[in-house]
Amino acid sequence: MKQFAEWALNVAVLRGASYADARVVDDRSRALATKNGKVAGASDASSLGIGVRVIADGAWGFAASDNLVRSAVEETAARAVAIARASAKVKQQAVRLAPEKPCTAEWTTPHKIDPFATSIEENLHLLARVDQELRSVKGVTLAEASMNFRREEQWFASSEGSNIHQTKLSTGTGYTAHAFAGNEIQKRSYPSSFGGQWQNKGYELITELNLVENARRIGEECVALHQAEQCPAGTFTIILDGSQLGLQIHESIGHPIELDRVLGMEANFAGTSFLTLDKLRHLRYGSELVNVVADARQEHGPGLGTFAFDDEGVPAQCTSIISHGLFTGYLSSRDTTHAIAANRSGGTLRAESWNRLPIIRMTNVSILPGERPLSLQQLITSTDYGILMQTNKSWSIDDKRYNFQFGCEIAWEIKNGKLGRMLKNPSYSGITTEFWNSLDAICSKDEWTLWGTPNCGKGQPQQVMGTGHGAAPARFRNIKVGSAYRGS
Repeated sequence: MKQFAEWALNVAVLRGASYADARVVDDRSRALATKNGKVAGASDASSLGIGVRVIADGAWGFAASDNLVRSAVEETAARAVAIARASAKVKQQAVRLAPEKPCTAEWTTPHKIDPFATSIEENLHLLARVDQELRSVKGVTLAEASMNFRREEQWFASSEGSNIHQTKLSTGTGYTAHAFAGNEIQKRSYPSSFGGQWQNKGYELITELNLVENARRIGEECVALHQAEQCPAGTFTIILDGSQLGLQIHESIGHPIELDRVLGMEANFAGTSFLTLDKLRHLRYGSELVNVVADARQEHGPGLGTFAFDDEGVPAQCTSIISHGLFTGYLSSRDTTHAIAANRSGGTLRAESWNRLPIIRMTNVSILPGERPLSLQQLITSTDYGILMQTNKSWSIDDKRYNFQFGCEIAWEIKNGKLGRMLKNPSYSGITTEFWNSLDAICSKDEWTLWGTPNCGKGQPQQVMGTGHGAAPARFRNIKVGSAYRGS
């Protein structure tokens, strides 16, 4: 595989590229799903190809091919240089790369069980058991479950001398119960919504999540929601569980800190950003308890944004995004760091596959847990009146990532420090900075989980990538609460 990259780099340099890199990617994925006792989908796919990125005449050029014979690889590199030269004719300014030492390295996602060593029959059998448990609850009208594995093996080489081989493994699984009654559909998901929990781990994640053991409870809660009262509307204290807070981070912190959006280089699928450059180290983003990092390092945890090197050979790093409420950093790449007077890329450039140009993507954008011991139960006990909301159901946020509304699957009323009645169709809304400034308590590390978001879309053509978001349950004061779905 290294030879393919060398062929490409040699041609790119001979054709006049001042910089070139090549990524050879061997990608395999397995996706399984069940629906009401039947197999809804089963696929085992793979792809192999090379992507070549160059700078010529001060502009970027990119080309890719799944044909790895020498003549095709060399033609791909030549095409990338030609594209760069054509782009240079309309460039506004020359590309400037932040310096980065070349590196030679090997890395593989730490894992106990290779998920591809398990059989499809074994995987489907587990999903069928979950399905059976869900549908054993009277009133559940639809049960859906899924399991997904991915192995991405990549060889990266650059004209600066980097030579990096890394293999990333990810596993994801989850399920949802639906109950249709009257004119209303209710749903409950586990361990989170929209695909469940995903991490850079092996098959051991499946065992850790206790899927079958939680299925009946999820089915019962789904059916019970039909008898629950509507979530009241008003201004209340709310507590968000970790998975919902993870999505809140994704939408109202993760996307607006992408430096290409800030600079107007990218606006597809999620708009631009309210975080203009003048706000760096000046904006009060949240309360003193809000500490957010973008951390791709293994020691942060097995997130979908964990790796050893990004897709331009920059080592994984931890960047402070919000420090005690103050906005302190962006997600950056080698060609955008000059805009914030940084000396080095933040190491966040990633591509969906070999046939996509790497762009700035979230790594693991996480809120750090509270420093003093605080459990969810203690958080509830210390709340006179509020609403505990769990598991995302819907989200909406404007193209500057400033005004938002989120709906959750289920909620519970809190009265005098005790969990009370179940509530259905809860939603809350706010303005990003006002919301994060209203955070007055966050649970400690024992309650903190690194959640995976496998389906973040960005770019044109669209690239779907996985991101990680560590969060613990947290409390917010004076939040606008309402019912997202009124029913009849």
